[in-house]
Amino acid sequence: MRVRSAVVRVTAAVLAAGCLTACAEGAPAAAPDPAATAAADSAAADAAASATAGRAASAGTGPGTSAASARTKNSGAPSDTGGQPSVQDDRRPAAGGHPCSPSVSLDRYSDALDKTTYQGTFVGNLSALTRDTDGSLAALSDRSVLLGLDGRSHRPVRADKLTDEQGAVLDAEGLAVEPGGSYLVSSEGEPAVRRYDRSHRLLGRLPLPGPLRVEPAGRAQANQTFEGLTLTPGGATLTAAMEGQLTADGKDTAARPLLRFQTWQRQSGGSRTVPYRLSKQYAYPVDPGLAVSEIAALPDGRLLVLERGFTAGVGNTVRLYLADPRRAGDVSRVIELPAGKNVRPARKKLLADLGACPSLGAPAHQPQANPLLDNIEGMAITGHAPGGRLRLLLVSDDNESPKQITRLYSLTVRPGGR
Repeated sequence: MRVRSAVVRVTAAVLAAGCLTACAEGAPAAAPDPAATAAADSAAADAAASATAGRAASAGTGPGTSAASARTKNSGAPSDTGGQPSVQDDRRPAAGGHPCSPSVSLDRYSDALDKTTYQGTFVGNLSALTRDTDGSLAALSDRSVLLGLDGRSHRPVRADKLTDEQGAVLDAEGLAVEPGGSYLVSSEGEPAVRRYDRSHRLLGRLPLPGPLRVEPAGRAQANQTFEGLTLTPGGATLTAAMEGQLTADGKDTAARPLLRFQTWQRQSGGSRTVPYRLSKQYAYPVDPGLAVSEIAALPDGRLLVLERGFTAGVGNTVRLYLADPRRAGDVSRVIELPAGKNVRPARKKLLADLGACPSLGAPAHQPQANPLLDNIEGMAITGHAPGGRLRLLLVSDDNESPKQITRLYSLTVRPGGR
């Protein structure tokens, strides 16, 4: 979205004693002191355990002074790498990872894409990330650019413009790829979900409930609509996450604002250019002061959910949740949430507060309690690891600002039982 303003408590940073062998610039750091490393790891575990203790701590967060993370043009021209930016080798796993919580470890980060270009296209403003059918990663810029990244090196390999029915650019925020290769793209300004073929030709747009339209046509707030988008493996169910509340919607009993997630079911057969029908809508309880920035579907119907906020002078808060909407009530016809005990929101479990991850020597261009963090908006499940764990790749949206960074984060996540 174009402006970020959320009032949050930021978890105290845990600073690692040294950098990974392959850090953001690819240069090895001096060997860390063993005692300092042990102390940092212990502090990270303590902070993660504290963050996982329950919702009570996050629900009790009081408001502070928030500031918009507005887009500004970078005064320095980004370098044109001709498609070959200096990217660290993300294939080398960190031994044992770096724990952020009992469920999440940070493997590495990379700033190699920051303030670069590919064939004249700026590589930044990235708001969504997902696996493509050819093994690459599809990354979506909210300036209406669809980028392809090599699946292993994460180097840009293609860049294409997307437009609406009138040829205008999109405020593109969410991205999903169908098993057949077509792209589904959510635009936050209207909102809308459009479908494109592999040549990026517009095929049509999905049906949308009236209340989810921006006021006065509906009850959604400007720049607070479809921020996250995901397809279940196999492509049967599409889910779009509203970033903010509809007007008149309230909070649950734990004082958490209730957001709406909209789903569509794919219809088989026929020659439909948009083979989806409206389906269930359910409520999701977001932490006070935060907003949903991305979602990723698991095969069993659960979702990974990124919640993110920003406080001026303090920095970003980013939390990763596991949400279970399978028994949530359908709120499609509910005018005002929570609407009593009959409305069952999706249940969620905190996997990690990413502020508790070791910083690995990461730089920050603005105040951050943990300099590792930035405006994280994109998330893709990139593979599987032993023990039922998932490989996860996150990306931050730099808003084309010299104060922010396009940063990739490689995580290993253990979602837990079904």
